[in-house]
Amino acid sequence: MQILISEIKYWMTEAGEMIKTALFDDALTVDTKSERKDLVTNVDKIVQTYFAQKILAFDPKAKILGEENGQDHLNKWNGRVFIIDPIDGTMNFVLERENFCIMLAVYEEGQGILGFIYDVIKGQLLWGGRDIGVFLNEERVPQPANVSLKDGLLGMNAAMYARNSHNAQIMGDRAMGVRMSGCAGLELMGMALGRRVGYVSNLAPWDYAAGGVLIEALGMKMSHITGRKLKLDGRERFLAGTPSAYEEMLALSQQNDD
Repeated sequence: MQILISEIKYWMTEAGEMIKTALFDDALTVDTKSERKDLVTNVDKIVQTYFAQKILAFDPKAKILGEENGQDHLNKWNGRVFIIDPIDGTMNFVLERENFCIMLAVYEEGQGILGFIYDVIKGQLLWGGRDIGVFLNEERVPQPANVSLKDGLLGMNAAMYARNSHNAQIMGDRAMGVRMSGCAGLELMGMALGRRVGYVSNLAPWDYAAGGVLIEALGMKMSHITGRKLKLDGRERFLAGTPSAYEEMLALSQQNDD
């Protein structure tokens, strides 16, 4: 396990250097996928290719699920699976040049084992898992306090909040405040570091796999917003929080059929 962890940490930092070089040398081309706000860059694709090559060189039997390069669906979860988001928060990456991250998760036999979130611009790597604990760079992260919804900041998907999907606005009103960063990885990192009491969004597996491993290792909860287990297939309404905040938000979500 330690060899795998060391390899992934090296891949994350090397990929981060690739991204910074492309970003600050203006070697960036931008395209769209499903619609004008669904951005993808040449760097997203290059970084995912880099990870795929490293993964298969390390473990030729591994499976890969990733946002780009036609690797966005997986039929079988047996064995070891690597879940990649080469740049989470691509719009932030393009328009702000910050507030984005790289994410990678390792699943074995369908269970999340390791998660890695790398805030490239800040140089902060959050990593770990259930059996080893969670670390920010090399410093162990303590388990966040079980803060209730009314005492913390809630990360939120802007569209869900605007439409009051699943009573998202009521959740926000009950929290100390709502924050919308446009980057799932950084929101989940915020939860792990005690800066968010919860997070509500509409996410694909690569958006929550790595962060999900980390927050669950720290005693937090996540699920589909209805309370059922996440399918790791396609976009899903995502709910996560401290145990206290999660239960309150889950109860609120059941009062809305949207």
